[in-house]
Amino acid sequence: MTGGRGIEVADLTVRFGGVTSLDGMNVTFEAGTCGLIGPNGAGKTTFFNVLSGFVRPVTGTVRAFGEDLLSMVHFRRARWGVRRTFQTEQAIEELSVFDNVAMVHEHARLAGASRRQDVLGAITFVGLQADPSARVSTLAAGERRLLEVARAVVGRPRLVLLDEPAAGLPDEETRHLSQVIRAIPGQTGALTILVDHDMSLVSACCETTAVLDFGKLIASGPTAAVLRDEHVIRAYLGTAEET
Repeated sequence: MTGGRGIEVADLTVRFGGVTSLDGMNVTFEAGTCGLIGPNGAGKTTFFNVLSGFVRPVTGTVRAFGEDLLSMVHFRRARWGVRRTFQTEQAIEELSVFDNVAMVHEHARLAGASRRQDVLGAITFVGLQADPSARVSTLAAGERRLLEVARAVVGRPRLVLLDEPAAGLPDEETRHLSQVIRAIPGQTGALTILVDHDMSLVSACCETTAVLDFGKLIASGPTAAVLRDEHVIRAYLGTAEET
């Protein structure tokens, strides 16, 4: 990728009242699939909310491939190429699989001429076997998760944020999702950041991983080395309250 070395985060601080959710975060996410882990309440979803434009930090900068991401209003970030999944499903049950993915494509203001091809391509890429015309209300839990990922990769994403996409899935469906996540950068060119509590999934998908604890970055680097880090092990053995 040109124009910068991925996502460069400097001195990022977020406060909600008296709680500091992110505390001077400094980290670089390189191209590929990167992990972001930490105990509950560590600040991971807050970080995604900053990148998405839902939360404004007190201080700090985020440069995405050389561009100032925080200077963009949130709807322009979608057009620029920020995509994400949420811990709660966003798909509209009354609409079809196709229409749910097409909504994201349209919101990103991509060319209408390629919409059908792009939408069907995203559905096929994630391995969702359901009929594109089927209502979301008819899908099983694992199929709904794949639909959320299809919504995140449709069109031309540049940054894909996955917030616990495998939570609660059985092992077989998690393995399939792992294959999809690993393929996202090669398929779309997007830098992908995965938040998940399943360390085997993070290990399988992520070349590098960063770790937050109580809003502070405590480790970052090659995933295998990070997961052996004493500070990281201590953070997971300790207790943290959700913020």
